[in-house]
Amino acid sequence: MGKKTDDARQTATTDRGKGRVTAAQVAEYLRQHPEFLTRHPDLLDIQMVPGRRRAEGVVDLQQFMVERLRRDVQRLKADQDDLLTNSRDNLSTQDRIHKAALALLGAESIAHFIEIIATDLAMLLDVDAVALCLETIDGKTAKLHVDGLRLLPAGTVDRLLGPERAALLRDDIVGDAEIFEAGAGLVRSDALIRLKIGDGMPPGLIAFGTRHPGYFDAGQGTDFLHFLARVIEHCIRAWLELPRRTA
Repeated sequence: MGKKTDDARQTATTDRGKGRVTAAQVAEYLRQHPEFLTRHPDLLDIQMVPGRRRAEGVVDLQQFMVERLRRDVQRLKADQDDLLTNSRDNLSTQDRIHKAALALLGAESIAHFIEIIATDLAMLLDVDAVALCLETIDGKTAKLHVDGLRLLPAGTVDRLLGPERAALLRDDIVGDAEIFEAGAGLVRSDALIRLKIGDGMPPGLIAFGTRHPGYFDAGQGTDFLHFLARVIEHCIRAWLELPRRTA
């Protein structure tokens, strides 16, 4: 056995020196190493399976079944890879949202809170722009006058989101200067989340924008973004000493 293997290897080496490995050498190598395909199963995926010899009038379905099984395995592998990728992305997003929430809860004043939203959240959430917006009431913003807060005309939130929608994710847009101001030129995809702060406060929204088209899209889940919006609402109510919203 050992001598045959050595001879086969020597022959293969000699032929390779001539620039060619023969089919006979490959076949001999596989005979001498029956475990080879077990150690390299990926090679099976690119092999053509021969049909069985069959009598006249008999249809052999073996190759068809093997090919179908091979496609099923490839599809399952792709699904598994997608699942793992999505799981890793969700864990990463969850970690970013938690860090953002902790940063907001650690604000030392309402001005500091708005500053965290305007500057720190973009880095923590890996987006290009974040904007906190409130509508005006008769041209004024009730109870809150802080640099960094974006003021919107009354009715803007319902115009953008619709009267019933809590969130709007857009995958390929031109950035809205009304929301992102100077940063609008960077924005090609955004997420707008409605804010309901409390009695005496106008409607608002928190907006996240990125330069990457398709980063946000209508099919995405918004649980993490809604959680962060609820944290923002809670913090504003606490700083303004407003009663807790019941609905």
